Amino acid sequence: MKLGVVITASFCTLKKVLVVLNDLKDVGYDMYPVLSNKVIDYDTRFGKAEDFINEVEKITGKKVVKDIVEAEKFGPINKMDAMIVLPATGDFMAKMANSITDNAANLAVKATIRNQSPIIIAVSTNDGLGLSGQNIMSLMNLKNVYFVPFGQDDYVKKPNSLVSHFDMVIPTITAALEGKQFQPVLKEYQ
Repeated sequence: MKLGVVITASFCTLKKVLVVLNDLKDVGYDMYPVLSNKVIDYDTRFGKAEDFINEVEKITGKKVVKDIVEAEKFGPINKMDAMIVLPATGDFMAKMANSITDNAANLAVKATIRNQSPIIIAVSTNDGLGLSGQNIMSLMNLKNVYFVPFGQDDYVKKPNSLVSHFDMVIPTITAALEGKQFQPVLKEYQ
């Protein structure tokens, strides 16, 4: 199973992403990583970009796709069986909802949509119940787009924040490959 893995810049979730990548590897997915520009370019309090890139390449056994020219190949040349955006930031979803493909992450998804393969979105945004809400709802109505169940991660301190339940990535991919949305989409954090 060829799985494209787009990683965008929800920096606070990147350590969880590495755990999920290991889980996907253990299940047997052949992963093709694509990183957004911000993940490639920014060192943050959560870690150094170069260290993260090295870890992703170690887990997947592949060089990360970093530019539009490489990402375009996910269309006709290197078709994926499915692609997951893990995590999907508000910025990424806004561009996707409005068909803006000005970076490798968004172009890889567009190329996969062109092939009519499932796109799985794992939301992670501080404004999911704010400005990003309309983009989430727009994407939910697209053919072949599926969501990892998500909920409010800290409704007291961050009342608009939504984060996916990363422990539900594998069953969501399995359901998406069958053309089904894994349920429930909205799930309480505990």
